[in-house]
Amino acid sequence: MGKIVVLDEHIANQIAAGEVVERPSSVVKELVENAIDAGATKIEVLIEEGGLELIRVVDNGSGIDPEDCEAAFYRHATSKLLSGRDLFQIRSLGFRGEALPSIAAVSKVRLLSSNNDTGLGQAVVIEGGTLKENEQTAAPKGTDITIKELFYNTPARLKYMKTIQTELGHVSDVMYRQALAHPEIAFILRHNGNTLLQSQGGGDMLQVIASIYGINTSKKMVSISSENLDYIISGYIGLPELTRSNRGGMSTIVNGRYIRNQGLHQAILRAYHTLLPINRYPLVVLMLDMHPSLVDVNVHPAKLEVRFSKEAELNAFVEDSIRRLLSEQVLIPQVVKQNIGRGESKSVIQEQFHFQSQRNENIQYKQSQAPSQTEINSPQGGYSSNRDTTKKNVPNSGFTVREQVSTGDRARYTGGTAVPPVSGASGKLNNSNSYNAKVQIPEALYSSPEQKPEIPAFPELSLIGQHHGTYLIAQNEEGLYLIDQHAAHERVNYEYYFEKFGHPADASQELLIPITLEFTSAESEKIKERLHWFEQAGVILEHFGGGTFRVVSHPYWFPSGEETAIIEEMAEWVLNERSIDLAKLREKSSILVSCKASIKANQKITPEEANTLIQRLGACKQPYTCPHGRPIVISFSAYDLEKLFKRVM
Repeated sequence: MGKIVVLDEHIANQIAAGEVVERPSSVVKELVENAIDAGATKIEVLIEEGGLELIRVVDNGSGIDPEDCEAAFYRHATSKLLSGRDLFQIRSLGFRGEALPSIAAVSKVRLLSSNNDTGLGQAVVIEGGTLKENEQTAAPKGTDITIKELFYNTPARLKYMKTIQTELGHVSDVMYRQALAHPEIAFILRHNGNTLLQSQGGGDMLQVIASIYGINTSKKMVSISSENLDYIISGYIGLPELTRSNRGGMSTIVNGRYIRNQGLHQAILRAYHTLLPINRYPLVVLMLDMHPSLVDVNVHPAKLEVRFSKEAELNAFVEDSIRRLLSEQVLIPQVVKQNIGRGESKSVIQEQFHFQSQRNENIQYKQSQAPSQTEINSPQGGYSSNRDTTKKNVPNSGFTVREQVSTGDRARYTGGTAVPPVSGASGKLNNSNSYNAKVQIPEALYSSPEQKPEIPAFPELSLIGQHHGTYLIAQNEEGLYLIDQHAAHERVNYEYYFEKFGHPADASQELLIPITLEFTSAESEKIKERLHWFEQAGVILEHFGGGTFRVVSHPYWFPSGEETAIIEEMAEWVLNERSIDLAKLREKSSILVSCKASIKANQKITPEEANTLIQRLGACKQPYTCPHGRPIVISFSAYDLEKLFKRVM
């Protein structure tokens, strides 16, 4: 007698429930997706005890035909696929026909649905996969499905459920993603009678973002819109000052379906390159629309993972679109901390937020009408720049930046020589005449003036002074600015050294007295295999026997006195990497050298040096964050200061 048997339907459903129904949030996700596919414009979710005791989903969608109410709980029963060809053009959120039978196998389910306005519908009750009731009853149009005692007949699964707050967090996350993916639908989430989410369903995604993350967060979101022949991108991305400690703030939505894709996440992070601090992640709601044939959603029963047929092209398009949008923003965070009143008597300020006009509320700075060419007197000597300059007089300022860089000729337009560093052995701005560079705009890049990208100017600032040898204090007509002098200098040096590391071999010079480095025997073997990595950075190492290596040449522009420390850190990084490409080596080396070459905190600098640093920061391609992603400049608007001093109420 054969040993192989076909499992009965009840056991098969319980096995399938292990993949489809992992926790209460899985149930909520499947039921809400069914409601969306039914064309609902309002979906209400009520849960108790984190969803373990009760999950109820009510929608005003098209409803289910009376004769289909029982059939909906059969395995692989679906109205969304009719043939195998439909698998290659899936437009609905659900299609596998596994969710309802899997849920019914591990809970007590009551389905009430009506597909008309007669007031009559069908009620189906199933407990543990067994049909208990199927009869006609009174019901409004739409579907009302209730799940009670989830996992009541699978105690092992129930035992490993987390706390109520943990399960509630997962359910809330599912609802947040669905609300972001479908701003045209009104979502309500209630737990034990308390409303946790209520979106209006007006189609305004920014309003949904405000409902979930708060008004202050939504004010720091920027609308994104881009398209090519295959893809359409829309949604909102957060300014770099808006960060999270994990990737949970990145919502990627494909054809109305929230998905998780490592490639897309990496593309988003690359677009924010050097704009975010280490181990911080952006807040992004990115909607991608494409033909269904370009994406395969039939990868996993949970339908959170997808495969793209042109993944490399999609990732590059997303990265380029986000990076281009960020380059058009003034990325100076405003610091506002307001406490009004004390004790029982407190003034209340009602914030008003106009969602539709948010994308146009970018900070704009007045641009000067000054001569088109000015030589900037640099501590480096002959550095000059073809830029508009101006003298901006602000009352009561201690020092004035007499020549300011304005919008017209941002260095980011050029592919030419980068801004030279302002470093020396002591870390101060020195008077070396080693470099004499000019930054010019290649007008031939643009066939007409209107093709130039409109990139906001770095604000024109008048220096007031220095605070604790660490922060430069400046002002203009817009308000007060604090500049981290180390971060600013690091950005200037980074862009300079990044340009230099593009051709390191041309700058490599032999040393009269080689630098000696020592490593363990294991490290020595690795170093010998990776000597060509050092050569790509312009550093020539020779094995000198045992664990000793000699540095016989390195780029002449390494900061004086820091050469050994730089090469040692470079060696440590090379030892820890499994593989490397030239671009990554160039970036890491630039960050390493720029940090060593920059002035430090608690270091006094003269007003002339501070003025020069501000000028050179304004000439950078990206003057708002250091290479590690920390902000360089923060601002207090004049209005914010007046509120703090109660001059306005």
